[in-house]
Amino acid sequence: MGKTKKNRPKRGDPISTSGSLAEQIENEDTLKMTQRVKERGRKDEDDTFVDERLSRKILEQARLQQDELEIEHGMTRLGPSKKPATSLGPTRPDGSDDEEEEDQELAQHDGQFFDEIDVDEEDERALQQFMSKDAPMRRTLADIIMEKLTEKKTEVASQMTESGMAPPELDDRVVQVYKGVGQILSRYRSGKLPKAFKILPALKSWEQILYITEPDKWTAASMYQATRIFSSNLNAKMAQRFYNLILLPRIQDDIAEFKRLNFHLYMALKKALFKPAAFFKGILLPLCESGTCTLREAVIVGSVLAKSTVPVLHSSAAMLKLAEMDYSGVNSIFLRILVDKKYALPFRVIDAVVYHFLRFVHDKRQLPVLWHQALLAFAQRYKEDISSEQKEALMELLRAHLHPSITPEVRREIVNSKSRDCEEPMGAD
Repeated sequence: MGKTKKNRPKRGDPISTSGSLAEQIENEDTLKMTQRVKERGRKDEDDTFVDERLSRKILEQARLQQDELEIEHGMTRLGPSKKPATSLGPTRPDGSDDEEEEDQELAQHDGQFFDEIDVDEEDERALQQFMSKDAPMRRTLADIIMEKLTEKKTEVASQMTESGMAPPELDDRVVQVYKGVGQILSRYRSGKLPKAFKILPALKSWEQILYITEPDKWTAASMYQATRIFSSNLNAKMAQRFYNLILLPRIQDDIAEFKRLNFHLYMALKKALFKPAAFFKGILLPLCESGTCTLREAVIVGSVLAKSTVPVLHSSAAMLKLAEMDYSGVNSIFLRILVDKKYALPFRVIDAVVYHFLRFVHDKRQLPVLWHQALLAFAQRYKEDISSEQKEALMELLRAHLHPSITPEVRREIVNSKSRDCEEPMGAD
């Protein structure tokens, strides 16, 4: 026996017409789609977009025209130290644009120098009394390469004596190839580099092979390309060795010879900051520790540091090391530049910088203006992050070393500021 059907309420609207679904939809009583098409004016229908390469060329021409106008009106520029071009496309991991575009831009500055160098002769004479008297003579890049090659030969001979077996040497074909690469790099101006040189950072004995190419004979453009390759493909420790043994001596040689720095080498310094730890350990700190760094070298390296963005941890470690090492004069330049970046520094770094200045309380030598400028910059940026005891010690320091125009400003900053261990300014009643 089947189930009885219960009376259920009807749901939905009753269908008054019979027929197929298509006929019901076409019925007059149902809604119909209107035939009116809403037209909207599109302003960008006929617009065409400019591709990346053409956009960069347009920007480059605009910059050149701006330079011509400034020259016509007698306006001065600081040499080739321009702001980087606006990037309209993706960049490579090392932060640079397309290789061909960079090569074209650098080729325009071939043979030019970075001219943003403002060296005061009085400051230079004042720094000389803080330079190390017993520092060894500065070695050129060629001297360092010959020393490394001699050390390698001695190491090979000692290994043969101890083990009785000769360690594997470089294949003659490899030596011949990289000697040819060295000849190319000694004449290189722009364009593509040999593939054998690009794979050099991936080789196990890259340092030994690098000396075969004779880096002391490279052109400035070659040094820039090499720095770009090594900073991108080496870890921080290996990049530090390249910076310290190859890049830094070449920069010092160029400054010593021309009293300026080649534009390609200046760009190589900027590219070296892609590895901040390697830059500080391989270039900046060795310059200060050498005791022979000139004011001109410090100003040039400091300008690269001032124009670049550096992570706070690397900068804090560098400031801590600069504050603790023996004072050589140029420490004040790098400290002031890092202080002006306005980092939120740990108290340990701030205390180290305070004690760095307090070491000069009993120093009878006349301190250079750069030292007073660094102290003023520190007081302006971190006056509320030092303790009241440190402020009292700094006030005693100001009585020992006085500069007629800078010391009153430092005193005003210290007195009219809060301390990190109390809420009221030092001079408040």
